[in-house]
Amino acid sequence: MEKKDNIQLIVDTIKEKSCMKQDVYQNIQTAFEYFQQKGEEVIREIQQKVASADSRIILDYNKKSQFDFELTFAGDILVFHMHTNIFKFDTSHAIYQTSYVQEDENRAYCGMINVYNFLADSIRYNRDNDLGYLVARIFVNKDNHFFVEGKRQMGVLYNNFSTETISPEKVKNIIESAILFSLSFDLYTPPYYTMQEVSVSQIKETSSLLKLSTGKRLGFKFGYEEDEIF
Repeated sequence: MEKKDNIQLIVDTIKEKSCMKQDVYQNIQTAFEYFQQKGEEVIREIQQKVASADSRIILDYNKKSQFDFELTFAGDILVFHMHTNIFKFDTSHAIYQTSYVQEDENRAYCGMINVYNFLADSIRYNRDNDLGYLVARIFVNKDNHFFVEGKRQMGVLYNNFSTETISPEKVKNIIESAILFSLSFDLYTPPYYTMQEVSVSQIKETSSLLKLSTGKRLGFKFGYEEDEIF
């Protein structure tokens, strides 16, 4: 009898949790398709307005795989990556303070899209030591509700998980905001003392200077980088 009860418990858990996770995965896939479509659209719109001003400026949309694509704009690249797993937030997260999640804890399970900012040259010249920065994370649940975690304007753009539902228009706004944030996030020269020692392997090849670690804030720490995120 106990065996039957355990089997039934397994079946019930699979029906509830696994089916719910399939719904979440389907929603995050659809959301990522929005990001791909709108990412290409935004780059095309910028190209039309910038091409006549300066043909040297590189603007490009590049689909790397089913789960990754890149947007290149001038000296920056945004990498969009859809994680294939479904996540549940820790109970200390702010979403658990909302009646929306309290009414149904399955709403705390989300798919995730990460947005990273890299220097375009880091990707172009395969500078593996270069640093990228997480600009934003987009979370979508089984109800198609979503919110964005991020720095500065990215963190306040869409943070009402209880009411916001994902749409192509909102995705376009997220992409445009991520581009604007990246463009305002400049490459600064690192302090001299952080660069005064170089290994033989770093300098040995003719192109070794391209191998030295580069990042927009290498060696620096800014106050706004410590701001709370949602």
